[in-house]
Amino acid sequence: MNTQTEAFLTDKNQAQVEAGWAEVGKSHPHESAILHVLGEARYTDDIPELQGTLHAALGLSSKAHARILSMNFDAVKNACGVVAVYTAKDIPGTNDCGPIIHDDPILSAGLVEYVGQPIFIVVADTHDNARRAVRKAEIVYEELPAILTPQEAKKAQSFVVPPMHLQRGDAQQAFERSAHRVKGELYVGGQEQFYLEGQISYAIPKEDRGMLVLCSTQHPSEMQHVVAHALGVHSHNIVVECRRMGGGFGGKESQSALWAAAAAISAAHLKRPVKLRADRDDDMMVTGKRHCFHYEYEVGHDDQGRIIAAKVEMVSRAGFSADLSAPVATRAVCHFDNTYYLGDVDILAMCGKTNTQSNTAFRGFGGPQGAIAIEYIIDEIARNLNQDALDIRKINFYGRNDAEGRNITQYGQKVVDNIIHELVAELEVSSDYQQRRADIKAFNAHSPVLKKGLAFTPVKFGIAFNVTHLNQAGALVHIYTDGSVLVNHGGCEMGQGVNTKVCQVVAHELGLNLDQVRATATDTSKVANTSATAASTGADLNGKAAQNAAHTLRQRLAEFAVKTYGGEQEAVRFAADLVSVNGLDIPFEALVQKAYLARVQLWSDGFYATPGLHWDPKTMSGNPFSYFAYGASVSEVIVDTLTGEWKLLRADALYDAGNSLNPAIDIGQVEGAFIQGMGWLTTEELWWNKGGKLMTHAPSTYKIPAISDCPEDFRVSLYQNSNVQDSIHRSKAVGEPPLLLPFSVFFAIRDAIASVGDYRYNPPLNAPATSEAILLAINAVEDLAAADIASGL
Repeated sequence: MNTQTEAFLTDKNQAQVEAGWAEVGKSHPHESAILHVLGEARYTDDIPELQGTLHAALGLSSKAHARILSMNFDAVKNACGVVAVYTAKDIPGTNDCGPIIHDDPILSAGLVEYVGQPIFIVVADTHDNARRAVRKAEIVYEELPAILTPQEAKKAQSFVVPPMHLQRGDAQQAFERSAHRVKGELYVGGQEQFYLEGQISYAIPKEDRGMLVLCSTQHPSEMQHVVAHALGVHSHNIVVECRRMGGGFGGKESQSALWAAAAAISAAHLKRPVKLRADRDDDMMVTGKRHCFHYEYEVGHDDQGRIIAAKVEMVSRAGFSADLSAPVATRAVCHFDNTYYLGDVDILAMCGKTNTQSNTAFRGFGGPQGAIAIEYIIDEIARNLNQDALDIRKINFYGRNDAEGRNITQYGQKVVDNIIHELVAELEVSSDYQQRRADIKAFNAHSPVLKKGLAFTPVKFGIAFNVTHLNQAGALVHIYTDGSVLVNHGGCEMGQGVNTKVCQVVAHELGLNLDQVRATATDTSKVANTSATAASTGADLNGKAAQNAAHTLRQRLAEFAVKTYGGEQEAVRFAADLVSVNGLDIPFEALVQKAYLARVQLWSDGFYATPGLHWDPKTMSGNPFSYFAYGASVSEVIVDTLTGEWKLLRADALYDAGNSLNPAIDIGQVEGAFIQGMGWLTTEELWWNKGGKLMTHAPSTYKIPAISDCPEDFRVSLYQNSNVQDSIHRSKAVGEPPLLLPFSVFFAIRDAIASVGDYRYNPPLNAPATSEAILLAINAVEDLAAADIASGL
């Protein structure tokens, strides 16, 4: 660089710096957006295959619960292109892929516990040949009794972990002083993750028992551990890499382990690369889903609708193994309150062991299942009292300060940042809720067939992993001599924009424009012992770790700049690709080149651990969350009471993202979560036949929302707020909490059904509210109304 390039800034650039230059808080495009549009974004199956690559497929159980008496693979081995067949006895190390409890075999060793459980691996020259060959196996079973529903599991006291019990106060005494009681049952179904890119792993043997596993996973470190244990080697022999996923939603947190292990076991035996790509049907048959929940509840309240006592027993369909069911249940317990203060509570959560797929993480991770129960109860209370449900919600909100004495959750954490009152008030006005409520009642009074419904629901969601030690992250930041920056961190990109946000954080810290910073694939050989990209913590944890690394580099460069140009280190500024020091404004690239020649270290690691977290699983108490994210939504639907068909006409959503790192990405996340949650509660129905086979295992039988299901009038805004906790740039997580916003769709449908009986009866509507379920609820309301007319009421 000549001296002219180190001259003073132009007036325009100087103005940029003085105006407070920033790269965070801007609506930058997703870092891979152009690659996505052009079809050039490389996923695991797009990686060019090495010479000699083979393909694997899994042989699956056809019985829900049975002992394997014999297996004949002669026809399989003689099938076209087959190279090898492996069973549990061929696993050199540990036959287990359970993330917490070791009760989840990679391959069944003689006992099958659900239809679709992997029993053997076939390796062939092509993907199609492997899939055709697995069907030729001859397996003889001795069938055993099967438990298929959470209700059956509860009755049989069949659980994967002991039940969890949280009590505060004396619920029984509180019931006795309650003027009113509401008692009932509710069933909320599960949900298939239905990521666009299915489960896939590509295992490539390396020298000295090493293995590179290219895997579509949210948890590379967990894959590293499972593969190492399965092969009987140390973790340092295994490298797991993931550049990006075509969606995860929790389904690739723990359950990508089976696919990674099976591919690696085959590759280790054959000493050739092996790819295992799941067909969509096999993927849905093998993998777990969102837990369905069955609830039995009783609530006591006063004449105004204020809750005095609450008791709930919830049992989930865990599946045949524990997987992540215990922490899912824990989060459900911790989110039963949602935005409401519950003084005297008695909550029992059970994880029912069933002969079905082992259910796992799904966006929200038990939070939606916990919160929807209290929302259903409040909807019941409001109708019983002939009140607007929004008024009942408001009267039960958490308090805003210690003086009110209503700001401690049932598990003992103080709610110090409660902005739900203000957020709801803003949305109530912007959505024109009150006028629309009156208009809809008028419409329904003159419309005998088509009925409209309106509902307003709030959200409070805790951010952090339930398990304290998982709230940590690491990052590496490299500055090259041309001034460009490379970032590697422990988060996994699944379309949610974590790489974009982390790059924005690093660019901001170093005073660079975003195009100067690039993120690389998540890689266990670069950042070790990473947590899963889950619990909405991806940007929070990895952003802080990357900021820490970038800050170290900034300090080194500032110290060098002062040594070179004079001045005070505290006065050095980094902005707009320039470094301001002692009255001079040096191009960042020029300073970096000088620093390199002076042997200044131009790379650094960074680390972050979320402070202030603690949780006691025995007492179900503590401070499990760093902070709470809030939101609210209003949905308007129209229902055809003759067919059960319905349509979402308009949705208004207001979400608290704190000081958003990237408003465009955050709004996109809210929109996506809203539609995904709406699908869970309305159209996505999982159905097993009497033999325990999942019959909804393909797009032809499982209905996710399509573009036609999105409302034509969809208004999503971010609430102006700043996180009270020292999160990354005072932002808030946006991954999971918005999935609770479409509660308003479900309750708007229930509101429309209630209008059939002039809002006098609580429709017995379970989720998903399919057209069939809606018709059943309409019939129930009509029957109640007819019975009252017949009795003269």
